[in-house]
Amino acid sequence: MKFEINSWLTGKILFSFETETIKLAVEAAVKQRAYLRDAYLRDVNLQDADLQRAYLRDVNLQDADLQRAYLQGANLQGAKNLNKYAVTPLLILLDQPGKIRVYKLVKENGEGPFNGEVVYKKGKTISVKDIDKDEFVQCGKGINVATLDWCIKEWKEGYRILIVEFTAKDIACIPVATDGKFRLIKCRVIGEKDLREIGLIKEESHVQSQS
Repeated sequence: MKFEINSWLTGKILFSFETETIKLAVEAAVKQRAYLRDAYLRDVNLQDADLQRAYLRDVNLQDADLQRAYLQGANLQGAKNLNKYAVTPLLILLDQPGKIRVYKLVKENGEGPFNGEVVYKKGKTISVKDIDKDEFVQCGKGINVATLDWCIKEWKEGYRILIVEFTAKDIACIPVATDGKFRLIKCRVIGEKDLREIGLIKEESHVQSQS
């Protein structure tokens, strides 16, 4: 059966695909990087769908079944009728008492891999004022930190993974459907992960930089 995904604004067909269910058609559109902005997905059963990093800006998701849908890193800016609490597990951090620890990926000299304005060193407290608090921006201005699995996926030879500490009030923004990255106002660098221990480096001769 051929399924069509239309724009709720113009009625234009954004994507069509021969398959068994609309869910499979949506997954195919995501895999083929189809332009799905303004897509009409109301009442669509997307249970268990793999929509990782999908471009779903301005989609109409009213009454769509997103139970267990994999939306990590998806662009959902302007999505209508989206319950961010159902697709953003890291919102759990906002309810944590006391100190919280996560990770910061940096280059060998302690600078962030994408913005070299700040140098992160053990014992140093970092704070910033210029922060992008838009929940639909996955990577914006601020102290960008992440889960350990995110850091491992983005790690390159020569990079380090620092351990940083903060409290819930230091959280500036947890992006909707984040793949593990979020932004802080302030944090303190308290340590560094052993790259051998987490399987990133196997050479016994490697000497981990200390700073």
